[in-house]
Amino acid sequence: MKKDNESTIPDFILLGVTGQKEHDNVLFILFLFIYPITLTGNLLIILAIHSDSRLHNPMYFFLANLSFVDIFFSSVTIPKTLINHILSSKAISFVGCLTQMYFMIALANADSYTLAAMAYDRAVAISRPLHYTTIISPRFCVLLVVGSWVVGNANALPHTLLTGSLSFCGNTDVANFYCDIMPLLKLSCSDIRFNVKIMYIGVGVFSVPLLCIIISYVQVFSTVLRIPSTKGVLKALSTCGSHLTVVSLYYGTMMGMYFRPLTSYSLKDAVLTVMYMAVTPMLNPFIYSLRNRDMKAALRKLFSKRISI
Repeated sequence: MKKDNESTIPDFILLGVTGQKEHDNVLFILFLFIYPITLTGNLLIILAIHSDSRLHNPMYFFLANLSFVDIFFSSVTIPKTLINHILSSKAISFVGCLTQMYFMIALANADSYTLAAMAYDRAVAISRPLHYTTIISPRFCVLLVVGSWVVGNANALPHTLLTGSLSFCGNTDVANFYCDIMPLLKLSCSDIRFNVKIMYIGVGVFSVPLLCIIISYVQVFSTVLRIPSTKGVLKALSTCGSHLTVVSLYYGTMMGMYFRPLTSYSLKDAVLTVMYMAVTPMLNPFIYSLRNRDMKAALRKLFSKRISI
């Protein structure tokens, strides 16, 4: 194919999670169930935190930002999947594909750095409670959240620009239900060695918050082990349980997807992306609200206000 024709790339075809029509029907029903719950659950978390002054502290500020990110994280891919299924189409334009990839990378990074900020917040609260308000100041919280968005977009931009400069000379079947960097690189007929290097640098950037989370919890557990009271230990750990659950779900599936060679990627790996892209954002509001008395009280208060109106 000549160079002037390569700029007019045809639509990509999103194969789904297995490439089989019956599984596409299952995915459609699953997403039709998951997406409204994700939007409603995360929106309720944001509204509850905003409306209850008792929750106007750093921990819930980070949680509200996490819910905000999760709403957009799911919205980048699920609506397109639902619309395509209704229209009996699997097509996505080249620009739409790159746009989807950009926002997925940016939001995934913002999500991970927000989780790291939450871990650091808990570490300071447990290990240095007397200095907590000095260290975790409102200004510092805003800087952490803004920083998570800046790093996310800065990490997404080079991947998107480099992928957009590649040539695609025939096969445009994307081995996933949305445009991800790994299946797109495998489709290209260009030399992708530089892109792969940049991709793994991006994985390294994505790994930084995981390292911060591990260091934070080493500090938490080393402090907790020095608490003589069993009740005090349980109280300290209860504040971290929800966060650890979310981190395990999120990074467990992410690591299974990206922490390995590009050559090992295949269509069956798209199932992993359903977990971190759709299931985890849906579960986050339940994990944080069901195990948190203050959040449950704020939600009851929010519902009582809406009913009385």
